[in-house]
Amino acid sequence: MRHENVIGLLDVFTPNETLDDFTDFYLVMPFMGTDLGKLMKHEKLSEDRIQFLVYQMLKGLKYIHAAGIIHRDLKPGNLAVNEDCELKILDFGLARQADSEMTGYVVTRWYRAPEVILNWMHYTQTVDIWSVGCIMAEMITGETLFKGSDHLDQLKEIMKVTGTPPAEFVQRLQSAEAQNYMNGLPELEKKDFAAILTNASPLAVNLLEKMLVLDAERRVTAAKALTHPYFESLHDTEDEPKAQKYDESFDDVDRTLEEWKREWGALGRACGWTPPAPCRWPGLRVLGPPHPGMQVR
Repeated sequence: MRHENVIGLLDVFTPNETLDDFTDFYLVMPFMGTDLGKLMKHEKLSEDRIQFLVYQMLKGLKYIHAAGIIHRDLKPGNLAVNEDCELKILDFGLARQADSEMTGYVVTRWYRAPEVILNWMHYTQTVDIWSVGCIMAEMITGETLFKGSDHLDQLKEIMKVTGTPPAEFVQRLQSAEAQNYMNGLPELEKKDFAAILTNASPLAVNLLEKMLVLDAERRVTAAKALTHPYFESLHDTEDEPKAQKYDESFDDVDRTLEEWKREWGALGRACGWTPPAPCRWPGLRVLGPPHPGMQVR
């Protein structure tokens, strides 16, 4: 993936000099300096900066969602920020294709969408939008919006703000256990977001109301959120690209390390690739000093 708001891969290298010796490789990514979680701990963010940061989150999500990918673990610590307030989405370790079967054990609890807590097995990219809404609210208030002590308490904290869902929503839950739990909750009224987010502008409140919708089918998408008036000064369709669909052909490939080594070697010979000494095989280079502006993971 190549997008200014998604962490990119600059280089891949190995400390091993030959294919036979190969056991480790290193990924080189842009150096960003800090993450949003640390930034929020050290300073109060202005509305202009919040607007710019959320805009970049949504741009990155529009791109990866177009590829059919759900990040599933958006939180302040997975959003890298540099000194120019440029943001990149990190850590795709829990990312999955939108049409694959899911599990509820994803996303740090406080940023977890209700449909994930309720263990829907086929949720959509809007789980990431819920996380962005939680992060945006935290940037505005300086406090975690939904701070549950466990997954059931997390759901209760959400309902205190969104109100109890209608019967039609409960009927669509795939788990009978989840339906019984929801039916047993007391009736709660939806709170006024403006009363919770007293420092937010009306446009920011309106955007949050669209992102923090309990019903995922009614929640705004990343592409739609970018057209919201809150981003009027930033929105530019030409600067908000979509990714091509993710090629899943390698996902189910089951090979041993030795089999991958042989394939790399065959690829190099077929392409007539001549590696620079002392590297003996294609695609990776031998470990050297890191380039300026890079971080090694």
